[in-house]
Amino acid sequence: MFGKGSQAVGGRIASLHGLGVRNTLTLVAHALHPALGPMHMHLHTHPRMGMRIRQHPRLRITVLKSPMPDSDLATPEDSPGTGAVFGEGPAWKAVGQGWRPLIGGFRDLGFSVEWHDFQLNHDVDWARSFHPGSVELCLNLGGSGTLHDGQRETRLPARSLAFYFAGTPPLVACRKAGDRHQFVTVEFAPAFLARQFGGLADALHPLIREVVRGRQTRSRVESPEAKGVELTRFTESLRQPPVFQPAQRIWFSCKVTELAAQLFFQPAAGELFCTRTKRTQRERVERAQALLRENLQDPPGLEELARRVGCSHFYLSRLFSQHVGKTLQQYLREIRLERAAELLRTGQCNVTEAAMAVGYNSLSHFSTSFHEAYGCCPGLYSLGLHTRPNAAG
Repeated sequence: MFGKGSQAVGGRIASLHGLGVRNTLTLVAHALHPALGPMHMHLHTHPRMGMRIRQHPRLRITVLKSPMPDSDLATPEDSPGTGAVFGEGPAWKAVGQGWRPLIGGFRDLGFSVEWHDFQLNHDVDWARSFHPGSVELCLNLGGSGTLHDGQRETRLPARSLAFYFAGTPPLVACRKAGDRHQFVTVEFAPAFLARQFGGLADALHPLIREVVRGRQTRSRVESPEAKGVELTRFTESLRQPPVFQPAQRIWFSCKVTELAAQLFFQPAAGELFCTRTKRTQRERVERAQALLRENLQDPPGLEELARRVGCSHFYLSRLFSQHVGKTLQQYLREIRLERAAELLRTGQCNVTEAAMAVGYNSLSHFSTSFHEAYGCCPGLYSLGLHTRPNAAG
């Protein structure tokens, strides 16, 4: 982030910042910025941190050298626990291109966003990627994970989200072998949350309130919340920002603040009944979507679907259209074609196999529908000769 000379900066700068030494991080960033030239400064340590101070001759500034790891200064080869700076690269080395940072800058921005998409034949130690002292939010589209905070184990199923604090004892987390894991993680530095929500601490979720006030030390995992179409849409927007590169830092900052505002506050008095009603409606729609996704070859009919989500088929049909913006039939067509496109793109199936796998009995009907959605026939899709998907209608 700062260039080669910056790697001498110690790993506990963010901790100084979180303890109220707010000029420390700013001074370091300015000193290392090449446009400002060489500077000489002295950075104070805190006696509880066990730091050493040493002079960096090239930059002519006093920098901190700490045995504790840092994140943004790390390289993929750094290894937590060996005295090197903290980095997530080693935790995800086994997944290769299945780990992709979408926006970096946990130390300077106060947050980071990463996309994960992998399937392995062995478990993955997921906890190695957690920044110590951070709040992480996982938007889990596919695959299951487990988190243990020293008191209880929490399972994170597909199509759900959860947030957790990485304190002491260290969290234990695992991604299971054989699952197709697809998820986004958003990590928040306590200083970022304090800047955004410090004046509203009384209204925050208890865990976030304690983090903002600097009183949370124990690791803690909150119960997962089931999500469906909203989670998918939000995750897709993070993966494909609708702005040009120079504006992406601003855009991501707004999106993660929006996400935190939606999830980290408690409902005010008088909102509970309304909130419960909306949640019940949303859960029925999301359950219907899940049943359709799980049974693309032989999806349940409208009446069976309504029975399984606990309402009348008239109500489900109206509710689904209100929440999703599509009829059930339009949505089924869309997810069938999305799955077929994935099978073709990854080479798992030929055209006939892909059509059968998603429930099309007529190859000509499948080809026509696919061309309408993707702008090319399915046989050419894997060659990249396609446009962005059209809205399925």
